[in-house]
Amino acid sequence: MFGIIRPCRNRLGADLRESWLAHLCGLCLALRDDHGHLARVVTNYDGLVVSALVEAQTARSRRSAGPCALRGMKSADVAVGVGARLAATVSLVLAAAKVGDHVDDRDGAFSRAPARGVGRQVARRWARQAAETGSDLGFDTAVLVDAVQRQASVEAAAGPGSSVLLVTEPTETAAGEAVAQTATLAGRPGNVVPLREVGRLFGRLAHLIDAVEDLAEDRASGAWNPLEATGTSVAEARRLCDDAALGIKLALREVDFVDGRLVHALLVHEVQESIRRAFGDPHAHGPQGTPQPGWQPGAYPPGSAPHGSVPPPGPVPPPAAAGAYGGGGNEPPSRPTRWDRPGARPGPGRGLWFWPELAHPPKGRGLVLGCLAFFYQCGTCQYCCRDPYPGPFSGKWRSSCDCSSSGCDCGGGGGGGRGGGGGCGDCCDCCNCCN
Repeated sequence: MFGIIRPCRNRLGADLRESWLAHLCGLCLALRDDHGHLARVVTNYDGLVVSALVEAQTARSRRSAGPCALRGMKSADVAVGVGARLAATVSLVLAAAKVGDHVDDRDGAFSRAPARGVGRQVARRWARQAAETGSDLGFDTAVLVDAVQRQASVEAAAGPGSSVLLVTEPTETAAGEAVAQTATLAGRPGNVVPLREVGRLFGRLAHLIDAVEDLAEDRASGAWNPLEATGTSVAEARRLCDDAALGIKLALREVDFVDGRLVHALLVHEVQESIRRAFGDPHAHGPQGTPQPGWQPGAYPPGSAPHGSVPPPGPVPPPAAAGAYGGGGNEPPSRPTRWDRPGARPGPGRGLWFWPELAHPPKGRGLVLGCLAFFYQCGTCQYCCRDPYPGPFSGKWRSSCDCSSSGCDCGGGGGGGRGGGGGCGDCCDCCNCCN
């Protein structure tokens, strides 16, 4: 899971947003209850889709949770049961594999022997705990571990002319089995086949989007990237992502849901939004839908970046094309955030937001610093109020889930704001067809 689903509060609406938060908190608490407080750092947006899929096929199962600092010290109803536990198991297996890879590669915080020893112990513990919980749920986590282990050999065999889908196959297999297991836990065997297809296509799409978002940085650093290694163009990657999104939508129609509104919103509407974020919206680009000068795959295209963000450095257009940005100059227009003075570009941060700083290329962090950044950003409200904010582990610029950002496709744009008077607040009303 790569964290490609980052829903906007107004696109979901009040009811679906409450349900989404219930699954997010349920995943976090399931990790704590089954695997300890440290495991809560692997909580992720994509993992909660597994919990949402189980609940969508069964009756709602919730419990009241006490105040939490990440909820502003408010209590809430959270999702519980086998769905949350399965989501926690899948997230923990993938996190254990990721930590193990960083240890083997001696990346970041794991460049020194003592840190590698700690990381190796954490990875082994998480893998063992996930296997135990998976066994309780009747899910063999070995299929996920095998897919992760095969990834390195698959990437080594890929070369120019190879299909990029050969590289995404392990991710597709792992995601497909995890999603198919939700039908088994829900007692709906007829849903296994279409949900396995949903998971497989979601895994493909997540892998490709991750590759596109990392393309500019990987080119600069010389790191391995599936698109560069196989000679796949960004246009071809976009076509594959669009096909996968359509396949997910069609496969969901074959699934028997009790209440599929949240699943439809996440796997149809938000998947489309993830594609738009990664590749850019052609309607937000220059004349005739052409990308603006200086845009690079993996970076926010001018015109579709979160408000206040600065596009990465790129080639400066010649004076003859100076009007391409609509302002008559060679610089893209500056869009002020609600925290900046009019016309000012965001700096590294101010007040309590001095850290982590925004940087291009992004500054990655190891496990320890990443965990510190995660809790610090939560405590200083950066996830909901700082836009854009740097990812705690990757350092990549992220857009907050506030509809005032230009990354939202609300009909009312920034005017919709919080509370959702118009625009996309009601866009998921169409999802009743999935009931």
